[in-house]
Parts: sequence; structure tokens; C-alpha cells
Amino acid sequence: MEYELTLLVMMACVAFAAGFMDAIAGGGGLLSLPALLFAGLPPVAALATNKMQSVVGALVAATTYARKGYVDFRQLGFAIVTTFIGSVIGAFSATQLNTDILLLLVPILLIGVAAYFLFSPRLSDEARADRLNFALFGPLMGFTISFYDGIFGPGTGSFFTAGFVTLFGFGLTRAVGSTKVLNATSNAAALIFFIYAGEVVWAVGGAMIIGQIGGGYLGAITGMRFGARLIKPMIVVISTAMAVRLLWPQIIDLFAT
Repeated sequence: MEYELTLLVMMACVAFAAGFMDAIAGGGGLLSLPALLFAGLPPVAALATNKMQSVVGALVAATTYARKGYVDFRQLGFAIVTTFIGSVIGAFSATQLNTDILLLLVPILLIGVAAYFLFSPRLSDEARADRLNFALFGPLMGFTISFYDGIFGPGTGSFFTAGFVTLFGFGLTRAVGSTKVLNATSNAAALIFFIYAGEVVWAVGGAMIIGQIGGGYLGAITGMRFGARLIKPMIVVISTAMAVRLLWPQIIDLFAT
């Protein structure tokens, strides 16, 4: 299928905004996935193409954070491996499991994340004492959250960031930088499945990659520039927006009955 140049330019602009938002607080899929569906892509193809463009934005953001010293790849090494494995298993499990319960559970968790970031006065860019040893429990977190990402996905970045901050004492900007590394890993693992299945729409994905490169870089620069002052409120807003978006069909059904 051929796509008009105007549509491809519009999708690149959407990807820029999504990449910018993702690089700071996650939730770029709130913009990119509906745009792909609106462009006429079937749901599976939209998911596949969304993974293709978002993995590039996450890589750009992760690299930008790393160059400024906010990512320790040696510390994340084993967690990267388990994140990849978890996403692969999750993507396979998605074809075998009924995920309806996640439509109710995930919004509750996202509201919990938003409430934590909203009401915790101690959140800053300063590192704090860890509650768990990262070498032992970081890989477990990577596996668990990426398994969820492979099955369902919304809120993955918020869950990673919350885990880095609350469990391992990361400063908020460092937590976001590390989140982008694991986000990119998880997305890449799921993308392998979609490429094998032939679901990626390369023309649209390619146009969106251009936007993601710019958005991911600018978002990372902005996140580092303003730090916790910007990241904290954005996580609150985006986590709440994702929860509302997931609950919206149930809300509509409730008022329709």
C-alpha cells in the first residue's frame, strides 16, 4: 500500500511529539498508536509499526542521557539481558493468555504511580539509599516489567522509572535515562516478532523514525536541563492520562447502561 507524502509528514510530526514526551516521562504511545490507527493501519500492524519507531526514539534518548553520565551500562548489563528475555516470553504469552484483567489492573497501578510521584516530597535528582540490591533485584525488575510490556505494554516506562526510584534509590533523571535503555531493549525484542510476522509498515515506520530521532534527542536534552522539576509533574500527568485512556471504554459502558 502506498501512502501520500502529506500523511508521512504528519506521522513524522506525531512521532516527534511522542519521542519528546517519551524521553522525559514516557507515554509517547498515547500519541503515536492512535495516530497509526487513524492513518488506517490494522491494529496489529499499528502495534508493530509503533514498536519500530519507538525503539529508535528510546535508543536516541538513552544514548543522549548516557553521554551526560546518567546511564551506567555496566550496572544495567544483566538487567538488559533479562529485559530482552522477559519481553520475548511476554510477546509469546500474549498469543496464549487472556489479558482482559490487565485492562482493570494496569490503570490502578498507573494511578498508584501518579499518586506516588505527586505526593512524595523527597523525589529529586539526588540519589538515595536503595531498598534492594540492584545487582540481585534489578534483573528481576527488568524481566517482570518487560514481560508485561510484551503482553500488554501501556505504562511500561512509568513502571520502570518508579522501580528505579523507589526500590533502588536512583535520582529521577538517572532513573529516566536507565528506563530508556530498558525500554529500547524491550521494544526491540517485541519488534523481532513483528518483523518475522511481516506486520511492520515500513514506509510509515520510516517516516516516524525521522521524527523520533529529533523528538528523542530534544526530549532527553530537555529532561536533563530541567531534571526532577519537569520529570515529576510529567510522570504524574502522563500516568494519569494513560489510566483514564485505558478505563475510558469501561466508563462509557457504565454510563450507557
